[in-house]
Amino acid sequence: MPQLLFTCLGYLVLLITLAPWLKIRHWAIRSFDFPLLQIAIVATVLALAQLAFEPSAWWHWAGVAASVIAAGIQWARIYPWTPLARCLVVKAEPHQPESELTLLVSNVLTPNRQADKLIALVERHQPDMLLTLESDQWWGNQLDAAIGEMMPEAVRIPLDNLYGMHLYSRLPLEDVEVKWLIQDDIPSIHAWVRLKSGKRIRFHAVHPRPPAPSESDESLWRDAELMLVGKTIAKNDGPTVVAGDLNDVAWSPTTKLFCRVSGMLDLRRGRGQYSTFHAKYPMLRWPLDHVFVTAHFTLVHMQRLSEIGSDHFPILVTLCHNPSRADENEPEKADADEREDAEDTIEEAQERHGEAPV
Repeated sequence: MPQLLFTCLGYLVLLITLAPWLKIRHWAIRSFDFPLLQIAIVATVLALAQLAFEPSAWWHWAGVAASVIAAGIQWARIYPWTPLARCLVVKAEPHQPESELTLLVSNVLTPNRQADKLIALVERHQPDMLLTLESDQWWGNQLDAAIGEMMPEAVRIPLDNLYGMHLYSRLPLEDVEVKWLIQDDIPSIHAWVRLKSGKRIRFHAVHPRPPAPSESDESLWRDAELMLVGKTIAKNDGPTVVAGDLNDVAWSPTTKLFCRVSGMLDLRRGRGQYSTFHAKYPMLRWPLDHVFVTAHFTLVHMQRLSEIGSDHFPILVTLCHNPSRADENEPEKADADEREDAEDTIEEAQERHGEAPV
């Protein structure tokens, strides 16, 4: 009986492994994009468990093969987000403080009222910019009182729908725009940031709606917002940073397509997963909070910070604007079919929701 159970589970884990390649946007399918490491571990344990029972019948061996194939696929998908792989964004050398930007990104969780923990992190790490997600008016009031003077440039979008945003900066923010790209209750922030060197970089802050039973039955709205931002970035050659809670993992088909369409680079590649969610469940964690950059940047430092009472950990990155080393970074480019897929996703979302202001 145990061997039969393990064999059936082997078939199941292979189906779960292959599910993300289906072009189905329902949350029940897209949810399998997230627990990559967890599925890889389960598949590996299943393969070993089946072998321990000394399989004899062909269907026993088929179950072993299913588990081994699933484990191989999942570990291969994980590999680029380990220190064993090549980094897409090279390490910054030497130190160039005038060209650096330190950014702290934190999904604070609206009902969370432990603002003192986040404020302590800001005071300790002294970022140039702080981006908060899910911040309502209460959070805005706490941050204004604590860091308003040290970070006087601010964009405030306090909302009670879990999609509020606040952006604070020591550096000048120019040509700031708040946009509602796909849905009229999901904001995004777009601005130019002037570094101490005098150079300007483009900054996009996003927090698209996730595919989840309590949010949306499908991933269309998230996918379309990311594709729309990616398409905008692709039209310009300038240095660009995208940050926020993407409600997607770095290795999902959607995020990988976003990077190829936009030409953005994932700082995690070759360094580790830096999983930011779920802060309270160590066995169920994956990277949802991201910072992507164009090839104009090198990476000085990247760190997941301590918990602040939210279900997300904050993440801290220090970037160096260094276009002279752009050739050392290797962005992936979308082919014609991928660009068409991105356009189709945007058009479908806009048709179903009504033409959204851009």
